[in-house]
Amino acid sequence: MNEAATAAHGQPTGEVTGAVKTVLRLEGLALFTAMLVVYALWGGSWWIFAVLFLLPDLSFAAYLAGPGTGALVYNAAHSTVLPVALMALSLALSEPLIRSIAVIWLAHIGMDRAVGYGLKYQIGFGFTHLGRLGKTPL
Repeated sequence: MNEAATAAHGQPTGEVTGAVKTVLRLEGLALFTAMLVVYALWGGSWWIFAVLFLLPDLSFAAYLAGPGTGALVYNAAHSTVLPVALMALSLALSEPLIRSIAVIWLAHIGMDRAVGYGLKYQIGFGFTHLGRLGKTPL
């Protein structure tokens, strides 16, 4: 069975489907859970967690500048690259606040992936690598 999704015009969408999609969502759940455990073990402040947890979603506002800019900014805020680099920096500098920000950021990304919010394509906010958001599937 072919698991590559295609749009109505027959072109690949880049969206994953089937077992691969399930694995990616489970990876998100694992990341979210692991970051909660790490945060608890490190004794992070839960009020800071609550305040910062949804902060990456402010990148959504970049869609006001158009779908291309929106996708670029949203994806930068929802890729693990920056928070992992921040985590490494926090460990090198022994900075607990930077470490907390990195862990919270990774937890947010994990939660998003677990519930199906993927990285965005430039054609619109609802088009992600984990599938189309909303009522109408591709």
